[in-house]
Amino acid sequence: MKLIATDYKANEIMKIIREWLGITQEEMGRTIYRSGRTIRSYENNERHITLEDVLEIAKIHNINIIITKEKSGN
Repeated sequence: MKLIATDYKANEIMKIIREWLGITQEEMGRTIYRSGRTIRSYENNERHITLEDVLEIAKIHNINIIITKEKSGN
């Protein structure tokens, strides 16, 4: 699956990744030493997830994060 991250908010990306993995908020939290409640607060946009946490989750769960630059129209 592919995800264009600029089309989503960080909390939406977090939830999408977790759902792709088919794991609970508690299981996701354990992978980065956070509680299920913390993951829930990330997904509900009550707390902001850091880029470092997203990268750690990606690395642990074998998810590639690829950043590309589109050609400008000029």
